Amino acid sequence: MAILEVKNITKSFDNTEILKDISFDLEKGKTLSILGRSGSGKTTLLRCLNFLETPDGGTISVNGELLFDGKSPGFSEKELREKRLHFGMVFQQFNLFPQYTALENVILAPGILKPEKDKTELLVEGKAILSKMGLLDRMDNYPHQLSGGQQQRVAIARALALKPDILCFDEPTSALDPELTGEVLKVIRELAQQNTTMIIVTHEIEFAKEVSDEIIFMDEGVIAEKGSPSELIDNPQNERTKQFLLNYHM
Repeated sequence: MAILEVKNITKSFDNTEILKDISFDLEKGKTLSILGRSGSGKTTLLRCLNFLETPDGGTISVNGELLFDGKSPGFSEKELREKRLHFGMVFQQFNLFPQYTALENVILAPGILKPEKDKTELLVEGKAILSKMGLLDRMDNYPHQLSGGQQQRVAIARALALKPDILCFDEPTSALDPELTGEVLKVIRELAQQNTTMIIVTHEIEFAKEVSDEIIFMDEGVIAEKGSPSELIDNPQNERTKQFLLNYHM
């Protein structure tokens, strides 16, 4: 059974239709990458899944639980927070709190959401996640004392600290210099090998081919094509997919 089921999602801004009847499933432990030109709707789709935007229609289910139904009324802020906990979000810009150390950034949200949790336990868990990111020696550093790659790895650790069902990345390397991109991709590659359920919006086509179980190509608000990496990248069927990949390789 799919961990995530997305059916007929639509979204418009100012009468401009950004997402047009988007449907797909994601199995637990699998990695889905979303490719497409700028403006194709990739980030809007991710923001709808994370309830940072509210879709206009369709349904979203996680683990068989209906989280969103376009036919139902809106949610309270408390309900929205609970729904967002199913998804961990890693943004293009790292969005770390500058006044907190790396470790404090990681344990802040779990501490707020679970006030009954022992502070020592929070610290142990936070250090374990930073160690997994290769950043234990940087746990007392503030964001301005970290490289861009290190900041993004702290952001990944922060997302993982909430133990989400699905980890989402929105162009996780777009704000990084090429030499720092590799260290972040290495972490995502390791998470994929550990069967972390992930959705990755990315422009790194070769990386998507390497880590993904399935790839979606979006164009003008629709899923133009989806399939395995070998199907979609090595043998695309849709003309828009072919043109996109041709431009990438030029």
